[in-house]
Amino acid sequence: MDATTYPAKATPKSLRTRQRILDATMRLFAEVGYGAASNSVIAAAAKLTRGAMLYHFATREELVEGAVAHIELARAKLFEQAARASSAQLAAGAGLDASEQAIDAYWALLHEIPFVAFAELEAAARTDPMLKARLAAAQAAFDHAQVGERFGALAQAGADPRFQTSRDLGRFLLEGLARGAMTYDQAARRDRLLAVVKRAVRMLNRKGGIHDLWGE
Repeated sequence: MDATTYPAKATPKSLRTRQRILDATMRLFAEVGYGAASNSVIAAAAKLTRGAMLYHFATREELVEGAVAHIELARAKLFEQAARASSAQLAAGAGLDASEQAIDAYWALLHEIPFVAFAELEAAARTDPMLKARLAAAQAAFDHAQVGERFGALAQAGADPRFQTSRDLGRFLLEGLARGAMTYDQAARRDRLLAVVKRAVRMLNRKGGIHDLWGE
């Protein structure tokens, strides 16, 4: 289904309505979860009738496919903004460590609505084949184009396996920490873990051949 097949759906008004639906979908996935964000709930949040919702997204599959692309675009834009801001700060010579700056930037991004919504989709995809299939391309694109290249440039690390491992270590520990459920002393435990992640990534990014964390 596209604007060529259905020209009326490419009008400015129609495009604005689709944007409203997709914005509501992304927000509800983040706030109430994939399962609770039914099409009817999304329609109500977008202030649309069920008929108007079906005009733009006739099936759940169409809505999910559109939402995944919408969320991925929103994540890419936020990542680009964070990369520019961090690069500007580093260029200003404020005495910041590039890897620590990258970790702080990604940690902040993980709490933005598009990132929370995507994490929710990844969790739900484990038991939803349709969602898993529609999410696969977006996961691969983000892994290579965003985290792989942009996060690497942000951290000013090289391309060999050790530097790749430092990026993966930072990324997956941060993502796990963002999704983890600490039940006590949350702030102190979080801060200690973030400090250790920064030290570990900094050690792996050190130039030279002797590294306590890296065995050749």
